[in-house]
Amino acid sequence: MTQENAKPKVSIILPCQNEQAALAFCLQKIKSVIKENGILAEIIVSDSSTDKSPEIAKKEGVILLKHDKDGYGAAYLEAFKIAKGEHIFMADADGTYDFSEIPSFLKELKNFDFIIGNRFGGKIESNAMPFLNRYVGNPILSGILRIFFFTKIKDSHSGMRAVKKSALTKMRLQTTGMEFASEMVIKAIRNNLKIKEIPINYYHRKGQSKLRPFSDAWKHMRFMLLYSPLFLFFIPGILLFFFGLFTMLWPHISNKNFFISALMTIIGYQLIVFSMFAKTYSIVHLREQSPLMDKLYRYITIEKASVFGIITAVFGIIIYFLLPNYIISLTLITIGIQTIFSSFMLSILGIKEK
Repeated sequence: MTQENAKPKVSIILPCQNEQAALAFCLQKIKSVIKENGILAEIIVSDSSTDKSPEIAKKEGVILLKHDKDGYGAAYLEAFKIAKGEHIFMADADGTYDFSEIPSFLKELKNFDFIIGNRFGGKIESNAMPFLNRYVGNPILSGILRIFFFTKIKDSHSGMRAVKKSALTKMRLQTTGMEFASEMVIKAIRNNLKIKEIPINYYHRKGQSKLRPFSDAWKHMRFMLLYSPLFLFFIPGILLFFFGLFTMLWPHISNKNFFISALMTIIGYQLIVFSMFAKTYSIVHLREQSPLMDKLYRYITIEKASVFGIITAVFGIIIYFLLPNYIISLTLITIGIQTIFSSFMLSILGIKEK
Protein backbone atom coordinates (compact mmCIF):
# COMPACT_ATOMS: atom_id res chain seq x y z
CA MET A 1 0.00 0.00 0.00
CA THR A 2 1.07 3.61 -0.33
CA GLN A 3 2.93 5.39 2.40
CA GLU A 4 1.06 8.24 4.07
CA ASN A 5 1.00 11.36 1.87
CA ALA A 6 3.17 9.59 -0.73
CA LYS A 7 2.01 9.56 -4.32
CA PRO A 8 1.78 5.98 -5.64
CA LYS A 9 4.04 4.93 -8.48
CA VAL A 10 1.60 2.20 -9.49
CA SER A 11 -2.18 1.99 -9.54
CA ILE A 12 -3.35 -1.63 -9.34
CA ILE A 13 -6.89 -1.86 -10.69
CA LEU A 14 -9.24 -4.78 -10.26
CA PRO A 15 -12.62 -4.68 -12.04
CA CYS A 16 -15.11 -6.36 -9.74
CA GLN A 17 -18.64 -7.62 -10.25
CA ASN A 18 -19.77 -10.16 -7.65
CA GLU A 19 -16.34 -11.64 -6.90
CA GLN A 20 -16.81 -12.28 -3.17
CA ALA A 21 -15.41 -15.81 -3.56
CA ALA A 22 -12.03 -14.56 -4.80
CA LEU A 23 -11.65 -10.88 -3.91
CA ALA A 24 -10.12 -11.27 -0.42
CA PHE A 25 -7.65 -13.85 -1.76
CA CYS A 26 -6.60 -11.50 -4.59
CA LEU A 27 -6.25 -8.42 -2.38
CA GLN A 28 -4.24 -10.22 0.28
CA LYS A 29 -1.91 -11.62 -2.36
CA ILE A 30 -1.44 -8.17 -3.96
CA LYS A 31 -0.68 -6.54 -0.61
CA SER A 32 1.85 -9.27 0.16
CA VAL A 33 3.62 -8.76 -3.20
CA ILE A 34 3.65 -4.97 -2.73
CA LYS A 35 5.20 -5.29 0.74
CA GLU A 36 7.78 -7.89 -0.25
CA ASN A 37 8.96 -5.87 -3.25
CA GLY A 38 8.73 -2.39 -1.72
CA ILE A 39 6.31 -1.17 -4.40
CA LEU A 40 4.70 2.20 -3.78
CA ALA A 41 1.20 1.38 -4.96
CA GLU A 42 -2.51 1.98 -4.52
CA ILE A 43 -5.12 -0.74 -5.01
CA ILE A 44 -8.42 0.23 -6.62
CA VAL A 45 -11.42 -2.09 -6.68
CA SER A 46 -13.72 -0.79 -9.43
CA ASP A 47 -17.02 -2.24 -8.31
CA SER A 48 -20.50 -2.90 -9.67
CA SER A 49 -21.37 -5.78 -7.34
CA THR A 50 -24.58 -6.79 -5.63
CA ASP A 51 -22.88 -9.33 -3.35
CA LYS A 52 -20.47 -8.75 -0.44
CA SER A 53 -17.52 -7.67 -2.59
CA PRO A 54 -17.69 -3.98 -1.49
CA GLU A 55 -17.60 -4.99 2.18
CA ILE A 56 -14.58 -7.20 1.51
CA ALA A 57 -12.76 -4.35 -0.25
CA LYS A 58 -13.43 -2.01 2.68
CA LYS A 59 -12.26 -4.62 5.18
CA GLU A 60 -9.01 -5.07 3.23
CA GLY A 61 -8.40 -1.31 3.37
CA VAL A 62 -8.15 -0.67 -0.37
CA ILE A 63 -9.77 2.06 -2.46
CA LEU A 64 -13.35 1.09 -3.25
CA LEU A 65 -14.77 2.81 -6.33
CA LYS A 66 -18.47 2.00 -6.24
CA HIS A 67 -19.87 3.13 -9.62
CA ASP A 68 -22.35 0.29 -10.37
CA LYS A 69 -21.82 0.61 -14.12
CA ASP A 70 -22.15 -2.66 -15.97
CA GLY A 71 -19.32 -3.80 -18.23
CA TYR A 72 -15.67 -4.84 -18.13
CA GLY A 73 -14.52 -1.74 -19.98
CA ALA A 74 -16.73 0.55 -17.89
CA ALA A 75 -15.03 -0.66 -14.70
CA TYR A 76 -11.61 0.27 -16.04
CA LEU A 77 -12.70 3.59 -17.55
CA GLU A 78 -14.11 4.69 -14.20
CA ALA A 79 -10.98 3.59 -12.33
CA PHE A 80 -8.65 5.37 -14.76
CA LYS A 81 -10.29 8.65 -13.75
CA ILE A 82 -9.04 8.40 -10.16
CA ALA A 83 -5.81 6.42 -10.64
CA LYS A 84 -2.81 8.40 -9.36
CA GLY A 85 0.05 6.11 -10.38
CA GLU A 86 2.48 6.72 -13.24
CA HIS A 87 1.94 3.07 -14.15
CA ILE A 88 -1.30 1.10 -14.28
CA PHE A 89 -1.46 -2.62 -13.53
CA MET A 90 -4.65 -4.45 -14.53
CA ALA A 91 -5.95 -7.92 -13.65
CA ASP A 92 -9.23 -9.71 -12.97
CA ALA A 93 -10.39 -10.22 -9.39
CA ASP A 94 -11.38 -13.87 -9.86
CA GLY A 95 -8.20 -15.65 -8.76
CA THR A 96 -7.14 -16.69 -12.27
CA TYR A 97 -3.93 -14.61 -12.30
CA ASP A 98 -0.77 -14.86 -10.22
CA PHE A 99 -0.12 -11.46 -8.66
CA SER A 100 3.47 -12.39 -7.89
CA GLU A 101 3.98 -11.48 -11.59
CA ILE A 102 3.42 -7.77 -10.81
CA PRO A 103 7.17 -6.94 -10.41
CA SER A 104 7.90 -8.56 -13.81
CA PHE A 105 5.33 -6.36 -15.51
CA LEU A 106 6.62 -3.20 -13.83
CA LYS A 107 10.21 -4.07 -14.76
CA GLU A 108 9.24 -4.34 -18.44
CA LEU A 109 7.56 -0.91 -18.31
CA LYS A 110 11.02 0.64 -18.06
CA ASN A 111 11.56 -0.11 -21.75
CA PHE A 112 8.02 -0.60 -23.06
CA ASP A 113 4.71 1.29 -22.96
CA PHE A 114 2.27 -1.60 -22.76
CA ILE A 115 2.78 -5.12 -21.37
CA ILE A 116 0.39 -8.02 -21.98
CA GLY A 117 0.47 -11.36 -20.21
CA ASN A 118 0.45 -14.35 -22.57
CA ARG A 119 -1.44 -17.21 -20.91
CA PHE A 120 -0.53 -19.58 -23.75
CA GLY A 121 3.16 -18.95 -23.14
CA GLY A 122 2.97 -20.11 -19.52
CA LYS A 123 1.16 -22.81 -17.57
CA ILE A 124 -2.62 -23.10 -17.81
CA GLU A 125 -4.08 -25.06 -14.90
CA SER A 126 -6.31 -27.99 -15.84
CA ASN A 127 -9.88 -26.83 -16.60
CA ALA A 128 -8.92 -23.19 -15.97
CA MET A 129 -9.97 -22.25 -19.50
CA PRO A 130 -12.92 -23.93 -21.26
CA PHE A 131 -11.95 -26.13 -24.23
CA LEU A 132 -13.65 -23.90 -26.83
CA ASN A 133 -12.07 -20.75 -25.41
CA ARG A 134 -8.59 -22.29 -25.24
CA TYR A 135 -8.46 -24.06 -28.58
CA VAL A 136 -11.01 -22.22 -30.73
CA GLY A 137 -12.19 -18.78 -29.55
CA ASN A 138 -9.00 -17.17 -28.25
CA PRO A 139 -6.67 -18.51 -30.99
CA ILE A 140 -9.07 -17.48 -33.77
CA LEU A 141 -9.77 -13.99 -32.42
CA SER A 142 -6.09 -13.35 -31.62
CA GLY A 143 -5.17 -14.68 -35.07
CA ILE A 144 -7.64 -12.36 -36.79
CA LEU A 145 -6.27 -9.42 -34.81
CA ARG A 146 -2.72 -10.31 -35.90
CA ILE A 147 -3.81 -10.40 -39.55
CA PHE A 148 -5.92 -7.23 -39.43
CA PHE A 149 -3.47 -5.09 -37.48
CA PHE A 150 -0.09 -6.60 -38.44
CA THR A 151 0.97 -7.53 -34.92
CA LYS A 152 2.60 -10.57 -33.30
CA ILE A 153 0.48 -10.58 -30.13
CA LYS A 154 -0.62 -14.14 -29.32
CA ASP A 155 -3.05 -13.56 -26.43
CA SER A 156 -4.88 -10.33 -27.16
CA HIS A 157 -7.65 -11.07 -24.62
CA SER A 158 -5.46 -11.68 -21.60
CA GLY A 159 -6.76 -9.79 -18.56
CA MET A 160 -3.35 -9.21 -16.96
CA ARG A 161 -1.73 -6.08 -18.33
CA ALA A 162 0.37 -3.07 -17.41
CA VAL A 163 0.57 0.28 -19.13
CA LYS A 164 2.22 3.64 -18.61
CA LYS A 165 -0.36 6.28 -17.77
CA SER A 166 1.12 8.55 -20.44
CA ALA A 167 0.52 5.80 -23.02
CA LEU A 168 -2.99 5.22 -21.70
CA THR A 169 -3.83 8.86 -22.37
CA LYS A 170 -2.85 8.45 -26.02
CA MET A 171 -5.17 5.47 -26.44
CA ARG A 172 -8.37 7.43 -25.72
CA LEU A 173 -10.26 4.27 -24.79
CA GLN A 174 -14.05 4.30 -25.07
CA THR A 175 -15.70 0.87 -25.11
CA THR A 176 -17.49 -0.36 -22.00
CA GLY A 177 -17.86 -4.12 -22.63
CA MET A 178 -15.50 -7.05 -23.09
CA GLU A 179 -14.32 -5.59 -26.41
CA PHE A 180 -12.34 -3.15 -24.26
CA ALA A 181 -9.54 -5.76 -24.26
CA SER A 182 -9.32 -5.64 -28.07
CA GLU A 183 -9.66 -1.86 -28.18
CA MET A 184 -6.70 -1.44 -25.87
CA VAL A 185 -4.45 -3.61 -28.04
CA ILE A 186 -5.61 -2.04 -31.31
CA LYS A 187 -5.16 1.53 -30.10
CA ALA A 188 -1.75 0.70 -28.67
CA ILE A 189 -0.77 -0.54 -32.13
CA ARG A 190 -2.34 2.42 -33.93
CA ASN A 191 -0.49 4.87 -31.64
CA ASN A 192 2.84 3.13 -32.29
CA LEU A 193 3.32 2.26 -28.63
CA LYS A 194 6.10 -0.13 -27.64
CA ILE A 195 4.34 -3.38 -26.77
CA LYS A 196 5.73 -6.52 -25.17
CA GLU A 197 4.05 -9.85 -24.38
CA ILE A 198 5.38 -11.92 -21.49
CA PRO A 199 4.42 -15.46 -20.42
CA ILE A 200 2.15 -15.83 -17.39
CA ASN A 201 0.38 -18.68 -15.61
CA TYR A 202 -3.39 -19.02 -15.55
CA TYR A 203 -5.47 -20.71 -12.85
CA HIS A 204 -9.00 -21.95 -12.27
CA ARG A 205 -11.25 -19.10 -11.26
CA LYS A 206 -12.93 -18.86 -7.85
CA GLY A 207 -16.66 -18.25 -8.14
CA GLN A 208 -18.97 -18.27 -11.14
CA SER A 209 -17.81 -17.08 -14.57
CA LYS A 210 -19.64 -14.15 -16.16
CA LEU A 211 -18.24 -14.67 -19.65
CA ARG A 212 -20.74 -15.09 -22.49
CA PRO A 213 -18.55 -16.86 -25.08
CA PHE A 214 -20.52 -16.20 -28.26
CA SER A 215 -21.78 -12.72 -27.35
CA ASP A 216 -18.37 -11.56 -26.11
CA ALA A 217 -16.59 -13.10 -29.11
CA TRP A 218 -18.91 -11.22 -31.47
CA LYS A 219 -18.22 -7.94 -29.65
CA HIS A 220 -14.48 -8.46 -30.12
CA MET A 221 -14.96 -9.40 -33.79
CA ARG A 222 -17.28 -6.47 -34.45
CA PHE A 223 -14.84 -4.02 -32.93
CA MET A 224 -11.93 -5.37 -34.97
CA LEU A 225 -13.95 -5.09 -38.17
CA LEU A 226 -15.01 -1.53 -37.38
CA TYR A 227 -11.39 -0.56 -36.81
CA SER A 228 -10.17 -2.30 -39.94
CA PRO A 229 -12.04 -0.87 -42.95
CA LEU A 230 -9.44 -2.50 -45.21
CA PHE A 231 -10.87 -5.95 -44.41
CA LEU A 232 -14.47 -4.93 -43.75
CA PHE A 233 -15.04 -2.72 -46.80
CA PHE A 234 -12.09 -2.26 -49.16
CA ILE A 235 -11.01 -5.82 -49.96
CA PRO A 236 -14.58 -7.18 -50.45
CA GLY A 237 -15.38 -4.00 -52.40
CA ILE A 238 -12.42 -4.17 -54.75
CA LEU A 239 -13.05 -7.87 -55.45
CA LEU A 240 -16.75 -7.32 -56.16
CA PHE A 241 -16.10 -4.23 -58.29
CA PHE A 242 -13.52 -5.75 -60.62
CA PHE A 243 -15.21 -9.15 -60.85
CA GLY A 244 -18.51 -7.45 -61.67
CA LEU A 245 -16.84 -5.16 -64.20
CA PHE A 246 -14.97 -8.04 -65.85
CA THR A 247 -18.04 -10.27 -66.18
CA MET A 248 -20.19 -7.35 -67.32
CA LEU A 249 -17.83 -6.78 -70.25
CA TRP A 250 -17.71 -10.50 -71.09
CA PRO A 251 -19.14 -10.82 -74.64
CA HIS A 252 -21.13 -14.03 -74.06
CA ILE A 253 -22.85 -13.04 -70.82
CA SER A 254 -26.61 -13.64 -70.53
CA ASN A 255 -29.08 -10.88 -69.61
CA LYS A 256 -29.67 -12.41 -66.17
CA ASN A 257 -25.95 -12.63 -65.38
CA PHE A 258 -25.44 -9.18 -66.89
CA PHE A 259 -27.75 -7.75 -64.26
CA ILE A 260 -25.89 -9.61 -61.46
CA SER A 261 -22.54 -8.31 -62.77
CA ALA A 262 -23.84 -4.74 -62.75
CA LEU A 263 -25.15 -5.21 -59.22
CA MET A 264 -21.76 -6.53 -58.02
CA THR A 265 -19.99 -3.59 -59.67
CA ILE A 266 -22.22 -1.02 -57.95
CA ILE A 267 -22.07 -2.72 -54.55
CA GLY A 268 -18.30 -3.15 -54.83
CA TYR A 269 -17.84 0.52 -55.66
CA GLN A 270 -20.01 1.55 -52.71
CA LEU A 271 -17.98 -0.64 -50.34
CA ILE A 272 -14.78 1.01 -51.58
CA VAL A 273 -16.34 4.40 -50.84
CA PHE A 274 -17.41 3.17 -47.38
CA SER A 275 -13.79 2.19 -46.67
CA MET A 276 -12.79 5.78 -47.43
CA PHE A 277 -15.55 7.06 -45.12
CA ALA A 278 -14.29 4.85 -42.28
CA LYS A 279 -10.64 5.73 -42.84
CA THR A 280 -11.38 9.45 -43.01
CA TYR A 281 -13.34 9.28 -39.76
CA SER A 282 -10.53 7.40 -37.99
CA ILE A 283 -7.92 9.93 -39.17
CA VAL A 284 -9.88 13.07 -38.33
CA HIS A 285 -11.83 12.06 -35.24
CA LEU A 286 -9.76 9.21 -33.76
CA ARG A 287 -6.43 10.86 -34.66
CA GLU A 288 -4.97 7.88 -36.46
CA GLN A 289 -2.06 8.26 -38.84
CA SER A 290 -2.25 7.29 -42.53
CA PRO A 291 0.47 8.67 -44.84
CA LEU A 292 -1.18 6.97 -47.83
CA MET A 293 -4.53 8.70 -47.23
CA ASP A 294 -2.77 12.02 -46.64
CA LYS A 295 -1.16 11.75 -50.09
CA LEU A 296 -4.45 10.67 -51.65
CA TYR A 297 -6.32 13.67 -50.25
CA ARG A 298 -3.76 16.02 -51.81
CA TYR A 299 -4.77 14.82 -55.26
CA ILE A 300 -8.45 13.99 -54.78
CA THR A 301 -10.52 17.03 -53.84
CA ILE A 302 -14.28 17.40 -53.62
CA GLU A 303 -14.19 19.38 -56.88
CA LYS A 304 -12.19 16.75 -58.79
CA ALA A 305 -14.34 13.89 -57.46
CA SER A 306 -17.54 15.75 -58.37
CA VAL A 307 -16.30 16.43 -61.91
CA PHE A 308 -15.39 12.75 -62.29
CA GLY A 309 -18.85 11.77 -61.06
CA ILE A 310 -20.57 14.15 -63.47
CA ILE A 311 -18.50 12.90 -66.43
CA THR A 312 -19.26 9.27 -65.50
CA ALA A 313 -22.99 9.95 -65.21
CA VAL A 314 -23.10 11.92 -68.48
CA PHE A 315 -21.20 9.15 -70.23
CA GLY A 316 -23.79 6.71 -68.91
CA ILE A 317 -26.62 8.90 -70.27
CA ILE A 318 -24.97 9.01 -73.70
CA ILE A 319 -24.64 5.22 -73.75
CA TYR A 320 -28.29 4.95 -72.73
CA PHE A 321 -29.38 6.65 -75.96
CA LEU A 322 -26.76 5.14 -78.28
CA LEU A 323 -26.60 1.47 -77.23
CA PRO A 324 -29.37 -1.10 -76.87
CA ASN A 325 -27.93 -2.43 -73.59
CA TYR A 326 -29.23 -0.19 -70.83
CA ILE A 327 -27.59 -1.94 -67.87
CA ILE A 328 -24.10 -0.53 -68.57
CA SER A 329 -25.50 2.98 -68.88
CA LEU A 330 -27.51 2.71 -65.66
CA THR A 331 -24.47 1.28 -63.86
CA LEU A 332 -22.34 4.26 -64.95
CA ILE A 333 -25.07 6.73 -64.01
CA THR A 334 -25.39 5.14 -60.56
CA ILE A 335 -21.61 5.17 -59.97
CA GLY A 336 -21.44 8.78 -61.13
CA ILE A 337 -24.17 9.88 -58.72
CA GLN A 338 -22.55 7.86 -55.91
CA THR A 339 -19.24 9.62 -56.57
CA ILE A 340 -20.74 13.12 -56.50
CA PHE A 341 -22.58 12.70 -53.19
CA SER A 342 -19.82 10.58 -51.63
CA SER A 343 -17.32 13.37 -52.26
CA PHE A 344 -19.53 15.72 -50.23
CA MET A 345 -19.85 13.13 -47.47
CA LEU A 346 -16.07 12.72 -47.34
CA SER A 347 -15.75 16.47 -47.10
CA ILE A 348 -18.15 16.53 -44.13
CA LEU A 349 -16.27 13.70 -42.37
CA GLY A 350 -13.02 15.56 -43.01
CA ILE A 351 -14.09 18.61 -40.99
CA LYS A 352 -11.81 18.69 -37.96
CA GLU A 353 -13.06 19.36 -34.46
CA LYS A 354 -11.78 22.52 -32.83
